[in-house]
Amino acid sequence: SLFSNPGEATLITAWAGVLAYAFQLYFDFSGYCDMAIGLSRLFGIQLPINFNSPYKAASIIEFWRRWHITLSRFLRDYLYISLGGNAKGVPRRYANLLATMLIGGFWHGAGWTFIIWGALPGLYLIVNHGWRALKQRMRLPSFGLFGHAVGVLVTFVAVCFAWVYFRAPDLPTATSIVSAMIGQRGV
Repeated sequence: SLFSNPGEATLITAWAGVLAYAFQLYFDFSGYCDMAIGLSRLFGIQLPINFNSPYKAASIIEFWRRWHITLSRFLRDYLYISLGGNAKGVPRRYANLLATMLIGGFWHGAGWTFIIWGALPGLYLIVNHGWRALKQRMRLPSFGLFGHAVGVLVTFVAVCFAWVYFRAPDLPTATSIVSAMIGQRGV
């Protein structure tokens, strides 16, 4: 397994392992959400949708609106907004985004890998919001279907890099896998 023996990973084997994990996580999460919703309906309980094809997201903002929807909503309503949300200016908004995602990472586990996993989506969100603001200010076009496809690809690749830290047992393992993913150990 890539995560138990990352030292020999190359670009292709690292990406194959990370993609396998990304889809394992996707299907596990999607499956258990569907089962929970179905079982709850047997008892007359209507649970909210918690998973909505997140790998089709064309931005990291959209990804977090589709992945673990109830947790994302909780983090938004009880952390991000409590910290001031976007009501206190752009720098504070970005600090609140980063703090919220860091806390979300820590909620998943008390280790450096989870802290980094929380920081990466926080930084991705900051970049995504900054790009949207710049794009609007400069009135850049959306590039239609091509722009959407590029957005989906960039979002998926960014999420895969973050999944490495979510899955890795420690920082040396994660660092080793990421270095292979960017081609530092050959193809």
